[in-house]
Amino acid sequence: MEAADELYMQRCLQLAALAGSHAAPNPMVGSVLVHEGRIIGEGYHKAYGGPHAEPECLASVAESDRGLISSSVLYVSLEPCAHYGKTPPCADLIIENKIPRVVIGCRDPFPLVAGKGMEKLRAAGIEVRCGVLEAECREINRRFFHFHTAHRPYVVLKWAQSGDNRIAGTGADRVYISNEYTNRIVHKWRTEEMAILVGTHTAMNDDPQLQSRLWPGRQPVRLLVDRALKLPRTLKILNDGLPTIVFNERQHDLSFEDLQPHSKRLWPAYYQVTHDVSLVQQMMHALYALHIQSVLVEGGAYLLQSFIDEDTWDEARVITNGNMWLGEGLQAPLLKNALLQHSETIFTDTIRTYRRHAGN
Repeated sequence: MEAADELYMQRCLQLAALAGSHAAPNPMVGSVLVHEGRIIGEGYHKAYGGPHAEPECLASVAESDRGLISSSVLYVSLEPCAHYGKTPPCADLIIENKIPRVVIGCRDPFPLVAGKGMEKLRAAGIEVRCGVLEAECREINRRFFHFHTAHRPYVVLKWAQSGDNRIAGTGADRVYISNEYTNRIVHKWRTEEMAILVGTHTAMNDDPQLQSRLWPGRQPVRLLVDRALKLPRTLKILNDGLPTIVFNERQHDLSFEDLQPHSKRLWPAYYQVTHDVSLVQQMMHALYALHIQSVLVEGGAYLLQSFIDEDTWDEARVITNGNMWLGEGLQAPLLKNALLQHSETIFTDTIRTYRRHAGN
């Protein structure tokens, strides 16, 4: 039974991954209904505000198989919810359908669930097994888990550097370090995070759009540091009308409601910080309050190093062009407490992915 449970849980994870970033800020969840070794239903949480994985799974069961639901096993990668949110409690739906056994990948850290879903199922006489492929189930939703346990966004650092560890040259002209194939991957990364952050000098020198033009998916909220509000409004991210938050020391006009789908907010918006407290920690506090679960920090060097020095990061993705040597220029950030997880080479570029050493 344990081997079968892991097999069907693996299928739940495959389904969950189909949602990509569309599920956020909800987790990615997949569900499978099995009757005597045959899958009779599958589903996943496709988008925030839409049906959860369990009702999607049960709705997919063919009419000829509906009589088998009450003698089947339901697999779900995350604990079923037990509260009313944008949808009714999935635990209630499972009970109503008289499903005798439920296998769960991992417990939900969200306070309104956090064990309550399993308690409700067991109280109804349903056999519950939890912890099947738990590490894998937590990994796919590491942003969601981190947000609700560490009470700050999941932080991904990214930069491109030359073979001699420079991220910019000495001249005024911008140096394009990574190749066009790697650039597409960077745009994919942008769709995977809820927000993207750059500092003042990066915005001024590069005038970036910070969009995912080269990859289909959700556009992240743009975050900009401009303490003195000295950047010109002619910059792309300040005049294209897309969601942009400016962290500054002079004005504040942002609320949580501004980031809701129904908002008619005119952008950019301003979030006030102070000079006497860590900017990194103030931004983390603000993004947590705004329910932004993850942020991709794309530069510049000073901002990236600030996150590193304050040990406020979770992943780092460093692109190195081994064919480019600048000799002089801006030194790349110095990563600390880092464990290499993965490395791949795409023509001139090597992408190394690190995780922060949790023990430090």
